[in-house]
Amino acid sequence: MESDPAWELGQRRAIRREFGLWCEHALAPQGMVPAAHHRLLIRELQAVADGVHDRLMVFMPPGSAKSTYTSDLFPAWFLAQGKDRRVIATSNTADLAGTFSRRVRGRIRSHGPTLGYRLGREAEDLWTTSNGGEYRAAGIGGVITGLRADLALIDDPVKSREEADSEARRNRVWEWYQDDLRTRLRPGAAIVVVQTRWHQDDLSGRLLEAQRERWRVVSLPAEAEEGDPLGRAPGEMLWADDTYGYAASLARVKAEASTRSWAALYQQRPVPDTGDYFQAAWLHPADSLPDRTTLRVYGGSDYAVTSGGGDWTVHVVVGMDPQGRLWLLDLWRGQAAADAWIEAFCDIVRKWRPIGWAEETGQIRAGVGPFLERRMRERSAYVARHPFPTRGDKGVRAQSIRGRMALDGLHVPRSASWRQAFEAELLSFPAGKHDDQVDALGLVGQLLDRMVRGAPAKRQEPARRDGYSRLFGRVYEEVGRSWKTV
Repeated sequence: MESDPAWELGQRRAIRREFGLWCEHALAPQGMVPAAHHRLLIRELQAVADGVHDRLMVFMPPGSAKSTYTSDLFPAWFLAQGKDRRVIATSNTADLAGTFSRRVRGRIRSHGPTLGYRLGREAEDLWTTSNGGEYRAAGIGGVITGLRADLALIDDPVKSREEADSEARRNRVWEWYQDDLRTRLRPGAAIVVVQTRWHQDDLSGRLLEAQRERWRVVSLPAEAEEGDPLGRAPGEMLWADDTYGYAASLARVKAEASTRSWAALYQQRPVPDTGDYFQAAWLHPADSLPDRTTLRVYGGSDYAVTSGGGDWTVHVVVGMDPQGRLWLLDLWRGQAAADAWIEAFCDIVRKWRPIGWAEETGQIRAGVGPFLERRMRERSAYVARHPFPTRGDKGVRAQSIRGRMALDGLHVPRSASWRQAFEAELLSFPAGKHDDQVDALGLVGQLLDRMVRGAPAKRQEPARRDGYSRLFGRVYEEVGRSWKTV
C-alpha cells in the first residue's frame, strides 16, 4: 500500500504538537508503551512546554523510567517546538549527563524528519541543531557558562546515600543551582526537577521550603497512599498496569528495605537520619516474637470518624516481657467508617486477649460507644477499656511511651507489612503529615504507667523419684502387686 504524503505530513505535525504522540512514536520500535504513571508525566511535561507552569518537580522511585521520558524523549521534542530553543540538561555526574546527551542525539538521528530538524555540531557536552537549537550537558557543579537556556532539566541531582547525607555536598548543589544554573536561564524559562527523594534537605527540599507556591509537585510513591495522583487504591504498587514486572519487584524491595530507604527512595517521603522526637536507635527490628504466655499484652486506639480521607483510625497491640522490654505485636490502620474499624477492633482483641485497652475520651468514643460495646458482646471480644482525657499537645501525651522507648527500645516485627509506614511516622513526628499511629502508641504509653511486667515462663519441675518403688518395685511386679497396696 502506497503511503499518503498528506497523511504523513499531518502525522508529523501532530507528533510535534503532542508530546504523548511523540513518545508513542519513538518507543514503538522498542515495543514499549507508556504506562499510567508515564502518561501522567507526559501530561505534566506537555504543560511545561505549553507554558502552563514553568517550575515542575516529579518524584518517582528508582527504575520507574522517569529519565526515559524526561531526559531522553522530552529534550528532542522540546527542540522541535520552535527555532532557537536551548536546553541545559544536568545530572549528578558529567558521565550520566553525557549518557543522556547521546540518547537524545540518537532520537534525533532516527526521527529527524518527524521532528523537523537535524543535528548540526555534535560534541557530547554541547551540540546544535539545524533549526538553531542548542543542547548543553553538564554534571551538577559543572561549567554551563556561555549558554542561556529556555529549559533546564535536573535529573537526580544526588547519586548515592553518602552524598545525600553529606551537608557539604548538599550545600554545593544548592550553591551551584543558585549561582550557576539559575543565572543561565532566559526570561520565562522552565525548570524541571525529576528525582527520588534521598533527604529532607536535598535540592528539592530546599526549593520547596523557600518557594513552595512556585512549584508544581507530582509525587508518585511506589506504594499508593490516600489521595494518589494516579487514582490507585492504597497499597497498590506502581506500574502494575502491564506485564513488565515492576510492581512485583517493588513488593520484594519493600520486604528487604530499611525504613529510611523505603520511605525516602520509594515513598518520596524522606525521614530524618535519626528522628527528632523518637530516635531510630530506639526501634529494634525483630525476626520473631516472644512466647505469648510470657507477655502482658495491652492495646490502644486512636479513633477517626471520616472514611476515605482525613485522619486514620489506628489500633495497636503492645506486649511487655519479663525484662520490661516492649514489643509491638500488631497494628491495624485504615481510613474507614466506624463499623469497619469496630470489626477490626473486635478481631484484634479476640486474637491477642489484651489485659487493658487505652482510648481517648471525647465525642467519638461517646458516639460509637454503644455500638462498640454491643459488637464486643456479640463477638465475645472482651477487654477493659480505659479512657484518657485529651489534654496538652501530642508530644506531651506521647511522653510516657517515648521515655520507655528511650530506656529499653521498642521491638518491631521485621517482616510486618506495616513496619516501614509505622517507623517513618515515628521518625517524622511531630513534623510528619500523619500522627495517628503516634497517638495510639502514646495512649498505650499512658496505660503502661499502670501496668506490671510480663510473667516469666513456668519452669517444668522434674518428676520426683519414688525411692520405695526403686527398691521394692521389681519384687512386687513379679507377683503382679504394688508395694503401695501390700
